[in-house]
Amino acid sequence: MPRRQTQGRQYYYRTYRGPEVSCLTKYCLFGFNIIFWGVLTNLPSIAQLKGFDPVWLFLVVGAVMFVLGFTGCVGALRENTYLLKFFSTFLGLIFFLELTAGVLAFVFKNWIRDQLNLFINNNVKAYRDDIDLQNLIDFAQDYWQCCGAHGPSDWDQNIYFNCSNKNRSREKCGVPFSCCVNDPAEDVVNTQCGYDVRLQEVKIPSLDTLGCVNILLQLLFFFFALSVEFPQYLLNFSPLFHL
Repeated sequence: MPRRQTQGRQYYYRTYRGPEVSCLTKYCLFGFNIIFWGVLTNLPSIAQLKGFDPVWLFLVVGAVMFVLGFTGCVGALRENTYLLKFFSTFLGLIFFLELTAGVLAFVFKNWIRDQLNLFINNNVKAYRDDIDLQNLIDFAQDYWQCCGAHGPSDWDQNIYFNCSNKNRSREKCGVPFSCCVNDPAEDVVNTQCGYDVRLQEVKIPSLDTLGCVNILLQLLFFFFALSVEFPQYLLNFSPLFHL
């Protein structure tokens, strides 16, 4: 440590050796924490499944995200090694649990498929019961271009879309507009495009016939593979950005 002496006083200067934390790691942690907090504040309501209230799940996820977000943001910005060690340990534990869950999901793939099928069908039945749930289903079907759990016929479970003689709804034997294939030439969404599309005498228009269960399974395995690969790339390239 350099030393300087002036009028009987000694001054010590600490040599700056650069930040102790990689810049790439620091700003990745800060950026992802901001994204996760934004997603967490927009979680919509979801119908209950077998008496399980998803609010409790969101509370647990929110508590974990708060701890990780606080330690990650403060530790990265202040370059506090203790907070970053806690953050990395906590993140490593979550990664291990995620890896275990991914292996179990691959082994019990059929059971997960059945649970997703039951979950989506329960929400199909409650489509009109909650406006947030309705918007969520419409967004998911429109974004992933799917319809129902396994196809448009799943909407027969909803009291407004079933084809029974007791149903007097105008949406009888139809599907939500989010099941229709969007026409790029139309500026206004046709919310009545799903009317009567499941009647045998009516020719089905441009309609998404793929179920959402298979798409959700593919997304689950994709994000699992991404969560395994991303930390490896981060560790490999972080020395290049260490200033």
